[in-house]
Amino acid sequence: MPDTTTTRAYGPDSPLAFLLEVAADAYGPDESEQREDAETAAAHHTYAAYPQTLAQAVEAAHWQGAAATDSGGRRVEPSAVAWLDGGLWLHHTLRITEYDGAADLLTLVVPCTCGHYTNITLDGEEMLLELLAELAPTHGRSMHDDTVGDCRSI
Repeated sequence: MPDTTTTRAYGPDSPLAFLLEVAADAYGPDESEQREDAETAAAHHTYAAYPQTLAQAVEAAHWQGAAATDSGGRRVEPSAVAWLDGGLWLHHTLRITEYDGAADLLTLVVPCTCGHYTNITLDGEEMLLELLAELAPTHGRSMHDDTVGDCRSI
C-alpha cells in the first residue's frame, strides 16, 4: 500500500495556507454542514413563525437535515424534515431565488385517505390551526378529492 501521507511544505500562517483555506471554503459547506444548517433553519423558522403551535410541539432535535442534491438537472436545496407521527411530516427548506433571496418554505406532508400523500404549504399559525381542525375528524388524513388531483406517492 503506498504511503499517502505527506508533510506540509508550507507554514500554517503562510499565504499558501490562507489561499488553500479560501479555495476549500469557496465550494460552500460540506454535506454535514448543510444538514446542520438545514436543521437550524427549520427550528428557527418554527420557533419564530409558529410560537404557539409547532414551537411547543417540535423540538430542534426532531429535525433531520438533508444536503443539497441535483435532481433531473435541477438543484434541490438543503432541507429538513420532522416526523409528527400518524404519517404526517413537516418539510422545511429555503426557497432561494435570484431576485428575492432566501425565504422559508414550510410544508405539511399529510397522508390522504386514498393511501397517497398531499403536500400543503403552510403560511402561518392561523392556517396551520385551520388545517389541523380540518384533519381532526379523519385523525390526520386528508380527504381524497379526485377533482383536485393533489395526491401522489412520495
